[in-house]
Amino acid sequence: MGSEDVLKSASTLASYNVLLQVMFRVLTFLLNAFTLRFVSKELIGVVNVRLMLLYSTLVFLSREAFRRACLSSEGAGRNWRQVINLLWLTFPVGCVWGVLLVCVWWWVLQAPDPESIPHYVPAVGLFCLAALTELLAEPLWVLAHAHMFVRLKVIAESLAMIAKCLVTVVMVVSAPQWGLYIFSVAQCVYAGFLLLCYVLYFIHFLGSEEAESKLFPVSHITDLLPSRPLLNWKLTTLTWSFFKQSFLKQILTEGERYVMTFLNVLNFGDQGVYDIINNLGSMVARFLFLPIEESFYVFFAKVLERGRDVRHQKQEEVSMAAEVLECLLKLVLLIGLIITVFGYAYSHLALDIYGGELLSSGAGPALLQCYSCYVLLLAINGVTECFVFAAMSKEEVDRYNLVMLGMSASFLLLSYWLTWMLGGVGFILANCCNMALRITHSIVYIHRYFLQSEYTPLWGLRPHSAVIIALGVSSILTACSESMFCCDGGWLLRLVHVAVGAVCLLGVVVTAFFTETRLVQFVRTRLLPKYSKKHT
Repeated sequence: MGSEDVLKSASTLASYNVLLQVMFRVLTFLLNAFTLRFVSKELIGVVNVRLMLLYSTLVFLSREAFRRACLSSEGAGRNWRQVINLLWLTFPVGCVWGVLLVCVWWWVLQAPDPESIPHYVPAVGLFCLAALTELLAEPLWVLAHAHMFVRLKVIAESLAMIAKCLVTVVMVVSAPQWGLYIFSVAQCVYAGFLLLCYVLYFIHFLGSEEAESKLFPVSHITDLLPSRPLLNWKLTTLTWSFFKQSFLKQILTEGERYVMTFLNVLNFGDQGVYDIINNLGSMVARFLFLPIEESFYVFFAKVLERGRDVRHQKQEEVSMAAEVLECLLKLVLLIGLIITVFGYAYSHLALDIYGGELLSSGAGPALLQCYSCYVLLLAINGVTECFVFAAMSKEEVDRYNLVMLGMSASFLLLSYWLTWMLGGVGFILANCCNMALRITHSIVYIHRYFLQSEYTPLWGLRPHSAVIIALGVSSILTACSESMFCCDGGWLLRLVHVAVGAVCLLGVVVTAFFTETRLVQFVRTRLLPKYSKKHT
């Protein structure tokens, strides 16, 4: 597959992933708004912080290193039997992590009050079971992702999420007294549907004419079981390097949840409120920035040769990688700036509409305003790190693990200290400091990487001056509008406030459209599938 084909496939994958994540976040958004009216915020805190932390930790630590290693450029021309054998190790690794984590969640962490939040012990076991079920689909997921089976991922995860939401809604309405059982069963349904979709697809696909025409490396469903030759040791050692890195990355990614869970700086009710606001604040980051990062990591990893100097790479592919990196940086920077500017003036209104006084009173609006600034840093870090991780050699990955170790320790200390002083806002400020350090490291690496070439992709971090002016004017106008019209004067004044924001947003978008012409062309030809088809 040529670099143009890889770019086209990665762009299409990013577009479909964005649509998929939009659906996920909208469904979760509506589900939280619905369940908030039937269950307590303490129950939401236990499920969304304590139990989902168990789930995400088990899944991430068991599979992330395998995914990054098996999708890297070292896998080009690989023996797929060896890769599949390696991927099957995710399940026994998950079993080991599951035993350790369940013991911690049962006997080390403080259990919630059984009178107000019953069924905690079986809920922990069911969430662990759901995570292990999802890990069984890992060899199929990597095969599908490596061969750009875009629609499979969209359909499988969509059906799984819809099934989870339906089960949750039905059980919350019909049997709210079941408490944690509701969310545990729903999570098991999600994992089961995900596995079932992948298995049924590959049973249908393998051996078909389509598979033969694509020269698919697996011909029968039994070929997906472990067999000889066993392992590629080079890929195995790379996996180990990524495993050490993923352990640290998980601490950085979920650091505030670990602090909340293990240090008890917030009670379950405050954790519930923080998590709801965190989901609102991270909605754009999760449904837009994360799919772009995942999809274009595949592109950079396939186009660039890991660990090789830029002068010894194919120059046409280096040129394409530099152009894509610059446009991606410009895109996520503009989106992040827009979210920061408008998020500050509309946080109070958004929380008041979504959760009423429960969320809009107290520290809720300040939390969402701080998160709007944090989204800007998330946007930049996602793109810079996806390039850096694709270009680093194994030795550089190992060295960066030490950097991540220092960041992890400082982040945990800083988050505990700031949360002790400022409450939930302290978590977000600690994340901002940590993210700024990671961005600095990535920018230095990218600068050095392209230093011996004519390309300067970091120019993507410099928006046009007209766009900056438009954002500054919008910030002033929306802040004035909030103080005048929001949010105690009734719905008519709220609508006026929304109208002011809509006009300002339109002005920013139009300004960007006419000044950032190179970016507009990139979005039209690379990120939007319908335009991609027209131009290829």
